[in-house]
Amino acid sequence: MYLILWEYHVKPQERAEFEEIYSPTGAWAELFQKGEGYLGTELLHDETSPRRYLTIDRWESKAAYETFLSVQEQAYKEMDARCEGLTEHESLLGKWTLEQN
Repeated sequence: MYLILWEYHVKPQERAEFEEIYSPTGAWAELFQKGEGYLGTELLHDETSPRRYLTIDRWESKAAYETFLSVQEQAYKEMDARCEGLTEHESLLGKWTLEQN
């Protein structure tokens, strides 16, 4: 399994919209579902820092994720631009491979 983790610091007035768009059934998940091998998204909210969130996007493999990006590049860029005003800061925490025995 391939995981992509992002951290976001959301503008106070944008929390509701952010949560809607980044939720497991939100607009990002809808876009990702167009890619074969997408397994789901988790949205985590920091209990001690109310404007801090993490997302975990799960894919069957790195290849599935990269294929999605190449096919949906324009739609991805448009969604990213649409969401730009929701956060004060975002950072990619990493891309991880879950080793399964």
